[in-house]
Order: sequence, then structure tokens, then C-alpha cells
Amino acid sequence: MFNFDFQRKISLNIERFITKRLIFNKERSFSKFIIRIAIAAVALSMAVMILTISLVSGFQKEITDKIFGFWGHIHITEFGIGKSEHPISINQVYYPHLDTLPEIKHIQVFAYKAGIIKTEDQIEGLVLKGVSSDFDWDFLNSEMESGKVLDVSKATVSSGILISSYTARRLNLKVGDKALAYFIQNPPRYRQLEIEGIYNTGLEEYDKMYALVDLRHIQQLNDWEEHMVGGFEVFLENPSELERISEYILYDVLGYDQMAQTIKEVYPNIFDWLELQNMNELIIILLMIAVAAINMITCLLILILDRTRMIGILKALGANNFQIRKIFLYQAAYILGFGMLAGNLLGIGIALLQMHFQFIQLDEASYYVSYAPVNLNILHLLLLNISTFLLCLLFLLLPSFLVAKIAPVRAIRVD
Repeated sequence: MFNFDFQRKISLNIERFITKRLIFNKERSFSKFIIRIAIAAVALSMAVMILTISLVSGFQKEITDKIFGFWGHIHITEFGIGKSEHPISINQVYYPHLDTLPEIKHIQVFAYKAGIIKTEDQIEGLVLKGVSSDFDWDFLNSEMESGKVLDVSKATVSSGILISSYTARRLNLKVGDKALAYFIQNPPRYRQLEIEGIYNTGLEEYDKMYALVDLRHIQQLNDWEEHMVGGFEVFLENPSELERISEYILYDVLGYDQMAQTIKEVYPNIFDWLELQNMNELIIILLMIAVAAINMITCLLILILDRTRMIGILKALGANNFQIRKIFLYQAAYILGFGMLAGNLLGIGIALLQMHFQFIQLDEASYYVSYAPVNLNILHLLLLNISTFLLCLLFLLLPSFLVAKIAPVRAIRVD
């Protein structure tokens, strides 16, 4: 038993010894040149994959954070009505106590009212979103370009309005200006509002549609009583639990005359567009893994052919095909490891530079963000590295069988 274990250990050390001599040989040779090209190709493929997953993940996170920050995660409204002008009573058993659940961060009331904003020479159709004293201003505070958010906590109705930078440009308005809001109803009504702040979420498709006002304006315009609102917005601690919490609220909290919809159901278009990015990400990763694998297979074939004489000598000395295959697989693993390490340093380095300096700029009107956002997820990086390493090694098993086809006598005779 001792002799067997000792011989196996010696055999293993010899295979690793030969591999290290081949890898770290300082003499110039064609195989050395091929190894460097292989390492560079693997590093480039790895860097592209890391940048792809970090940029796609960052892009999706940035957009969803903006959507959830503006509209919340779940909307509670009258059953079958959605976001129309039909009211719901604020006197609900779950309001405001729903946020005592650990999964729920906040709940607030809202109401919508379509209107027309008119200045001396411009006119623009908008949907006014009414907010009350329970409104969470954290998100909009971070998106303000000028002015301040509304103060709707006073006893008197605020005459202020928050508009987007898109609307401000269209109507040529600035903070402190006044504008008339007209509402088509019977009888027609209007309100004079003062621009208190201008925000820019970057979601131009929605920025150009919405403005924020005191909810009491909408109650008065619709002849609602003080306890009537359009619905409730629910904010979650963890967006990944969106579906589960929505079903819980719908079936276990609400009455038969109310409904709960996730924001993905209320505004599906932008979320469908974000889902398409996952397909793009998958295609790029598969292409880069294929490039790395094909490059490594080519490199291994060249190394085997370049070391034909060495293979013949090892076979003549008693080495079997499996032992020789391990030498080249170890060599491929070293090349793959060095390439992946360099690729990780390059990819993560560029991602960190983008995260801090934002040198990759985007058209905000098309992409909803002014720069390419980055999200480095350690778990995603680990899974990417492990899967890439294992898949490439799996692909390398096939060309390593070429060793068995090399006859010792003919190999030693090769000049």
C-alpha cells in the first residue's frame, strides 16, 4: 500500500513538474507565443462577460429603482377601476398599519386627475398626481433639478406643483412661475398653480405625462369627501418579493371590492423592455464562452502537436495516455486560470472606474439614464467564473484524446 501511494504521488508530482516547466519556460518558442495569445483571448472574453453582466444588471437596477421610487411597488385601487377617477375610502383596516409588516416599507395615498397646463403661449396635457402628508419624498428629493418638493402638511391646500424638466422646457417655465391648469368636466374648472420644483427622473416617457400636486386639489375638483382618495401605493423592503406580497395583500388583506396590482402589471411596457436585456446578456455571455473555448481548444491542439517528440519520449519511458493527457490539461488549466484572473482584473477594474467616474455616457431620452450604470454582484461574478472555467475544461477533454493517436516510435523520429 505504501509503495502504491508513493508511486502515485511521484507520478502526480512529475506531471505537475513537467506542466510548470512548459508554462514557465523562459526560452522563446512558438508554443510560448501561442500560450500568450490564448491567455490574452481568455482575458478579453472574461472582461467582456464581466462588463456585460455588471452593465445589464446595473441598467436594470437603476431603471427599476426609478420606477419603484416614483410609483411604489404595488397599487391598491377599487376593483376593476385601476387608476381612474373613482375613489376609495382612506378608512381601511390596513391603512396606515400595513407598513408594520416587516416586508412592507411604506404605504401612502394617491389620486390622479387629467388636465391641461396652459401658459401665455404654450399648452400641454398632463396627468396630475395628488399626494398627501404621508408621501415619501426620498426618491424625488434625489431627482430635483431646481426648487423644492411640495409641502402638503399644512391645513391649507398647497397651490404648488412639481413638474418635470421635460414639461418645463416645453412650457418655458421655471421655479416661481405661475400656470393655469384646466380640467375638462361638467362644469369645467381650473386652478392657478405655482411651480415649486422641477424634477428629472430620466424616464422621459413618464416625466412628460405626470406632475405632482396637493391631493386636496383633486378631491375638490372631483367633489370627493375628505376621506376619499384614488388608491394606495405600497413600497416593499425587498422588490424580489413583489409577486408574493401582492398576492398576500390581494387575498388576505383586501376586501372583495378592492384589487392589488404590481407596478409591473400597471406599466408593463418598460418591464418587458428590461426583460429583453436578459436575452442580450445571455447571447453575449454564450458567445464569449464559445470564443474562449474555441481559442483554448486551438491552443491545446497546437501545444500537443508542438510537443509530439516529448509525448513519444514519455510513452517510451512508460507513461500512459492518461498521464500525458493530464500534463496538457494541467497546462490548459494554468492558461485558463491566468487568463481568467487577468480578465477579472480588467473587467472589474473598468467597471469600478465607470462606477466612480461615469465616463461612458448615454442618451438619457433613449436609455432613461445619462450614463451606463454598473452593479457588481459578487455571487454573479463567482458563478460566471466557475461556469466558464468548468465549461472550457470540459471542451478541452476532446482534443486531449489526440495524445492516444501519437505512436512513440514515429513521434521520436520527428525532426
